[in-house]
Amino acid sequence: MTRPRRLVLGSTSRYRAELLGRLGLAFEQRAPGVDETEQPGEQPVDRAIRLATAKAIAAGAGLTDALVIGSDQVAELDGELLEKPGSMERAHAQLSACSGRDVRFHTALCVYDTNSGQQHSFLDLTRVTFRHLQPDEISRYIAREQPLDCAGSFKCEGLGISLFERIDSTDPTALIGLPLIGLSKMLREAGLALP
Repeated sequence: MTRPRRLVLGSTSRYRAELLGRLGLAFEQRAPGVDETEQPGEQPVDRAIRLATAKAIAAGAGLTDALVIGSDQVAELDGELLEKPGSMERAHAQLSACSGRDVRFHTALCVYDTNSGQQHSFLDLTRVTFRHLQPDEISRYIAREQPLDCAGSFKCEGLGISLFERIDSTDPTALIGLPLIGLSKMLREAGLALP
C-alpha cells in the first residue's frame, strides 16, 4: 500500500491556507523565509514566477516525499508594482491610484516534488476594473477592512468586492492568492486524488 504524499503549503498566509483547505487534503504550512526584494528590471510576471518557485523550494528544504506548494501574487498598475501597503496612508494612495482603472494580478504557483526535484509552474492573470472611488469611500473601506497586508490594498473575499466594476479571470480563487483550478490540475498530475 502506497503511503500518501506529504503536502506542504510554503506560506504562512491564512488566506492561502483557507483556500487550500477547500480541497479537503491534509496539509501543513511552512514559512518559506524568502527575500521578496524586487530584482532590477524584473517584469511583474517574472517576479511572480520567481518568488513562487523560491518559496516552494525553500519550504521544501530538508523534506522527503513531499509536494510543496509555493505561490506569489504581483499586482500591476500601468507596469508599476503595487506592493502590500503596510499603512493606512499607503493603502489610501494605492486605492486612489486604482480608481477608475484596470489592475492586473499575476498569481503564480509552483509545485515542487522533493523526491524528484521537479518543479511545475502555473500562472494566472486576473484583470480587475475599479469603479471611480470617492476619497471618503476609500477611507471607510480601509477603516473597516484594514487591507494592509494585501497587494492592491483590498480583500476581494470581503467588502473589497464593492470597489470593482468587473473582474476578468478564469479562476475566482486566483485573486485571493491561490488559483485552485490550476493547483488542482497540478496536484492530480502529481498523483493526488481530487476530488
